[in-house]
Amino acid sequence: MNEIQGTQLIHKYLRHNKKFPHVFCPGCGHGIVLGSLVRSIDALGLAKDDVCIVAGIGCSGRLAVYVDFNTVHTTHGRALTFATGIKMARPEMNVIVVMGDGDSMAIGGNHLIHAARRNIGVTALILNNNIYGMTGGQCSPTTPSGSFSMTSPYGQMEQSFDCVELCRAAKANYVARGSVFHVNELDKMVTEAISNPGFGVVEIMTPCFTQFGRKNKYKSPVEMFNYLKKNVISQERYNDLSESDRDGKIPSGVFVKKSEPGIEEKYYAMARQVQEGI
Repeated sequence: MNEIQGTQLIHKYLRHNKKFPHVFCPGCGHGIVLGSLVRSIDALGLAKDDVCIVAGIGCSGRLAVYVDFNTVHTTHGRALTFATGIKMARPEMNVIVVMGDGDSMAIGGNHLIHAARRNIGVTALILNNNIYGMTGGQCSPTTPSGSFSMTSPYGQMEQSFDCVELCRAAKANYVARGSVFHVNELDKMVTEAISNPGFGVVEIMTPCFTQFGRKNKYKSPVEMFNYLKKNVISQERYNDLSESDRDGKIPSGVFVKKSEPGIEEKYYAMARQVQEGI
């Protein structure tokens, strides 16, 4: 019964007659993220017209076209710039950005750093599947060292970005990491990120069996979900491990939570002061 209610809840927020069937491959975790996003918005009681979903290019970018909110499907790496403009013009709007790891940390990496530095009141969901999925399986900034891809047939030689450390160093107000296997925790993070002031980031580990799993000896999507089950652990458990035991483990949880006002709040407060001659 609960499952039926959950499905009905998600259907309430979909554009049924426009963009279905969806484009996600079997075993992709992006649909789970969509469900988490919808449940979080519903739990917060936000009206559809008060929400704007901004997405870049890639598989994750398709999420925006499936949901019945104000939506913008933007150019590659520029989702945060569009979102910044929307938030500055409409500060009362709940602006949520959906990006992949390539979209957010490669071509859009500079925008991610400065969105965090400015502490713009936007929520960024970064769907990290360690690969450029839609464009053919090239290495992304988060492809683990030694992993295989279309552009690293003998193994990835570069170090990979740690999204949490990057956003924490850039002073984002809220930084968290979860996975599509641990969906209850993910729902809590997304809900908290949307309701927290300033710039919020939730990195979401999600499998791409088609482009990453097959090249890295995963036998099935189930095996990739079992990998997340085993290796995405709480930061408390991670900190208790020895350095050698941490290898391959991914710490999850809320890493930063501050309540400093977003830059849009500071801007409008300053504008009022100027208008009133204070």
